[in-house]
Amino acid sequence: MTLTANWSYPTAIKFGAGRIAELPAACAQAGIKRPLLVTDKGLAGLPVTAGALDILEAAGLGRAMFSEVDPNPNEINLAAGVAAYQAGGHDGVIAFGGGSGLDLGKCVAFMAGQTRPVWDFEDVGDWWTRADADAIAPIIAVPTTAGTGSEVGRASVITNSVTHAKKIIFHPKFLPTVVICDPELTVGMPKFITAGTGLDAFAHCVEAFSSPHYHPMSQGIALEGMRLVIDYLPRAYADGTDIEARAQMMSAAAMGATAFQKGLGAIHAMSHPIGAHFNTHHGTTNAVCMPAVLDLNADVIRDRFDRAAGYLGITGGYAGFRAFVQDFNDSLGIPRSLRDLGVTEAAIPDLVRDALTDPSCGGNPVTLTEANLTALFKAAL
Repeated sequence: MTLTANWSYPTAIKFGAGRIAELPAACAQAGIKRPLLVTDKGLAGLPVTAGALDILEAAGLGRAMFSEVDPNPNEINLAAGVAAYQAGGHDGVIAFGGGSGLDLGKCVAFMAGQTRPVWDFEDVGDWWTRADADAIAPIIAVPTTAGTGSEVGRASVITNSVTHAKKIIFHPKFLPTVVICDPELTVGMPKFITAGTGLDAFAHCVEAFSSPHYHPMSQGIALEGMRLVIDYLPRAYADGTDIEARAQMMSAAAMGATAFQKGLGAIHAMSHPIGAHFNTHHGTTNAVCMPAVLDLNADVIRDRFDRAAGYLGITGGYAGFRAFVQDFNDSLGIPRSLRDLGVTEAAIPDLVRDALTDPSCGGNPVTLTEANLTALFKAAL
């Protein structure tokens, strides 16, 4: 099998090693002549970013970059990014990096032409219709990790720096016009980022597969996404230069974010406030929370995982899958408890309060309450 393809689901995806060279063509396809590359602080000085800027400059597209992006991007980062976009007279954004760079880049393109505050576009009801859709700049997404899948998402997660609450900002035009998935860009990821981002993709697939909502296309994508992570994350973790494993993990990341159109659940309802309050790595936090959430949902999801386990190469149905998850985490160096991530018991009431208002709650198979969320946080602690 040749791991090179052109996909148009859910958007145009240029997939394959070395395809970062097609960045100028992607700009032309999106109608961008003065791009602003948005990435995070950690990536800004790395060769992978310099290489992308060199490609843009050689094509006469400049090398403008904004990188004041925190690991959990907030409205302060967003305001600075919008100011840089407007000051530079840019006409589109290249969102480059992991979840933080992708999320903030997409939001800069969205907010550059809006007049209302970003919180007016939270993923609540039809709030997205408040936006001036014609003022949203075109977006090209270039992931450099294999986890969030934000490159194929219709939203960004932005942290409110005052309330420490993560908010999901949604609009259909957040979906990038073109995505370049080049697994060579992920080769330099350190082991702990490979593990954390890979398990983020796994959590997306597990929660989408568990969600009670009806979306059979997403259900199938979630199942295959789980299989790819199970088969290829250990290889990518063991050998970061394994380009086949890196490519399959990039596929799994995009599949997870496509699948969670069906819904997320308690894993994300927990990890969003934890990340906002304690600045933890999102994917790693998801992984730590997953065993306790599987226990909560066991009675409702048991039958579907009994059927899926064999396809995933796991014996013992749901019970085998639950045991596998903890062993998988352990093999990838994931801490066993939230306490290991710095979470304190005193924070649980605030975390529960924020979790109950997180949009992910609606996709959990078991209705989330103050009581069972409190128990979940204590179990994961």
